[in-house]
Amino acid sequence: MSEDARRLIANAVTGLLEQVPALKPLNLVVRIDLHGRGDTQQFRLKLPEVEVTKDIAADSKVQVEMRRDEFNRLTEHNQLKDWRQAFVTGRVKATGVDQYLKLIHQVVDKQEERSRLKKARH
Repeated sequence: MSEDARRLIANAVTGLLEQVPALKPLNLVVRIDLHGRGDTQQFRLKLPEVEVTKDIAADSKVQVEMRRDEFNRLTEHNQLKDWRQAFVTGRVKATGVDQYLKLIHQVVDKQEERSRLKKARH
């Protein structure tokens, strides 16, 4: 089960980095907590290599937590707008160093703005 989760996390992050290429060079360690039925799986994600291990990630700068079923739903289509909506509604929570969170938020906002402009021109 955790091997499947590691693969899903790596695929999700790789897909999101393709959608927001400005985040690719970001050097960051993220702790991911997936809450399931009575337990929590913790993973360590190291960027920019997209290296996922089952670990507590004590050196993380950002922590992301969500329910496992929500994670599975989001990774099905792995669209940036779905992830953003999950963060806005509180189904996915991110905490940590404020500068990293603000930077990621700004980069994602600008990418979404670019995407809207591209659609408007066509």
